[in-house]
Amino acid sequence: MTAVVVQARLDSSRLPGKALLPLGGKSLLDCVLEALRAVKADQHALACPAECVEAFAPLAEQNGFTIVTGPKDDVLARYCNAVRTLHADRVIRATGDNPFVFADAANLIHAEASGADYAAYSGLPYGAGVESVAAEALLRAEREAALPDEREHVCPYLYGHGELFLLHRPLAPLRWRRPDIRLTVDTKYDYRRALRIREKLSRCGSYTGEEIIAAAEAL
Repeated sequence: MTAVVVQARLDSSRLPGKALLPLGGKSLLDCVLEALRAVKADQHALACPAECVEAFAPLAEQNGFTIVTGPKDDVLARYCNAVRTLHADRVIRATGDNPFVFADAANLIHAEASGADYAAYSGLPYGAGVESVAAEALLRAEREAALPDEREHVCPYLYGHGELFLLHRPLAPLRWRRPDIRLTVDTKYDYRRALRIREKLSRCGSYTGEEIIAAAEAL
């Protein structure tokens, strides 16, 4: 069983409360969830700290996402809580910072990931990609990862230990290969840029990677 699991919280140090900032008539998190609905999976879940549930619950419900809670800073443990709660054997990991995630690229890398513990494209715009991860690999990382970066960022223990895990990290198809473009929302500058990209795309929801790249290039 495959689950799309997106992580989000409210107390970002660089851009506090960014998940609920307006973006194209909806919140940034709403746009993230709408885009991820186009990623094919058996379940879609929002993994957040318990203190965010009240604020996030209406957005999750209207987008068909189940809320799963877990530690605020140990995001690896939060994902493993989601694995156990959802009984998932594979997770498509996404983050609440990325309202312009490429759902088509997510579907393709997940289709390529069969048999791999970890799969992700390199060369996509920053903030466009997801990671497809075997649940057992995440659970092993939870048991063994000790460094703060490995706990906060979920997957570094996997791709830092190629001797333990089967990794699939191909270059993205040429049509999506634009590592020079930044689509994530981490700062005020990113947010202002996201507002301009959203104006080009006119609505929240899922777009092809090519449409998003064209909108970013038009700024």
